[in-house]
Amino acid sequence: MNDDAHREDAATPSGASAADGGDGHWFASARFGLFIHWGMFSAKGLEPSWPLVGGFPAFPFGQKLNTAEYYAGAESWVPPEGAPLEWVCAAKACGMRYAVLTTKHHDGFALFDSPHSDFGVATNAPGRDLVREFAEACRAEGLRVGFYFSLADWHHADYPPFRDDMQPYPFFAYPRGEPEQWECFLADLRGQLDHLLTNYGEISTLWFDGGWERTAPEWQASELEAFIRERQPGIVINDRLPGVKDYESPEQSLPTEPIDGWWEMCLTMNHSWGPVAADHSYKSVRYLLSILADVAAGGGNLLLNVSPDGEGHLLGWQRERLEGIAGWMDGHATAIFDTEPGLEPGHFYGPSTRRGSTYYLLCPMRPVEQVTVRAFPGRRIESIRALGTGTALKYELRLTALDRILGSDNLCDVVIRVPDDACDDLMTVLEVNLSS
Repeated sequence: MNDDAHREDAATPSGASAADGGDGHWFASARFGLFIHWGMFSAKGLEPSWPLVGGFPAFPFGQKLNTAEYYAGAESWVPPEGAPLEWVCAAKACGMRYAVLTTKHHDGFALFDSPHSDFGVATNAPGRDLVREFAEACRAEGLRVGFYFSLADWHHADYPPFRDDMQPYPFFAYPRGEPEQWECFLADLRGQLDHLLTNYGEISTLWFDGGWERTAPEWQASELEAFIRERQPGIVINDRLPGVKDYESPEQSLPTEPIDGWWEMCLTMNHSWGPVAADHSYKSVRYLLSILADVAAGGGNLLLNVSPDGEGHLLGWQRERLEGIAGWMDGHATAIFDTEPGLEPGHFYGPSTRRGSTYYLLCPMRPVEQVTVRAFPGRRIESIRALGTGTALKYELRLTALDRILGSDNLCDVVIRVPDDACDDLMTVLEVNLSS
C-alpha cells in the first residue's frame, strides 16, 4: 500500500558519532528530561550569571547588578546535603529519562571539587561535591546523568573576567587576553572537563553553553571533542561548542521547520532560568503538556527547567506543575516515550506520535463530539480508544462511493466519535491500532 499518512523513521544524524545503532540510541526517543539551574545565584533569587554583565534582553526579569553585587555572598553558599534527590524523584514521577545539572555557569562557580577551579562549593565547604550528589541521585532513580558546562567563565583570571566597565555586555566582541593567558585558561577548562568525565561514572550527555564568545579554532573544538569522547565514548554533545554537534538545542521555542536529526528543546516554566521572584509568567500544566506533545510529534526531546532555591528545594509552583504532568503521565506516557513522529502535518488537527502500527493522536484542544483524521489507512483500523480512560471509541470511514463499491483500501478520512466523558481535562489522547 502507498500509505502517505506514514512518516519514514528519522535518520541518524551525520554528526552523531556516539550513536549505537541509529534510532536505537537512548537519546533518539528519550522525549523528556529535567534541566536544573542551580548555583550560588539561587540563594539570592537571581537569574544565573546574566545580572553581573548588566542583564540581557533575552531575560526580561534578569536583574542588572555590578560584579561585586552579583558575587557578594558566593563564598558562604553551602546548601544542605541531599537536595538533588528531591528533583530526581519529581523527574522520575513525570517519566523523565535523564537530567542535566549546571555544573558551572558563566559566572564560573563550580559545583564540583577540581584542582582546576578555586571558585566553587568545594572551596566554601571542603569535601562537598554537589555534582556527585546529583549523579548518585540520578542513578538511584534510574535516570541518565547529564552535565551542563559553560565554556565561558566570567570569573576566571585568564578568560579574562568580566569587569563593570565592559557593560553593556559585548556578546560576540568579548575581550581577549594575551595568548599565554588563553592557553592557561584552556588548560583549566580541559582539567575541569577531565574531572567531570572521569569521576562520576557514565555521563550520557554534555550540554555546552557560552561558546559564542570564541571561534571553533580558539576553543580548539576538534581537539576538545576528541578529548571528551576518549573519556566518555557513548556521550552525546549538544551544538553549543562551535563546530561540534550530535543534536541541536533550540531554546524557549519550537523549531519552525523540521530538524533533520536529533534535537532537544530547552524550556523554562516562566521566562527565567533562575528562581526570580518577580517573574510570575507561569506556564500552566496544560501549556507545558501541549509543548511536550509538539516536541514528541516532531521527533525531539523536551528538557524542562527547574530552578531550586538556595537550600535546594523546588519552588512550590514548579513542584505543582511537575505533579500535574506526573498525574497526566500515569495514563498517557505510552503516547510520549519511545515513540517516533506519527502523521504528516495536515492529517490531524493536533500532534501525533507512533509506535509500530499504533498511532497516538494528541488533542491539545478538547474534542467536541468528534475528530477527523485525513488520508489514513482506515480499513486497517482494528480499534480506537481514549488512552486515559480506556473507553472504546466508535468511528466511521469517509469513503467515496467508488471505494465503497470496490472495497478498496485506499487512504480515506476517519471520523472518530469522542464523547465528553472519554476526554481528559488536560489533554485527551486517542490510541488508534492498525493491523500489521
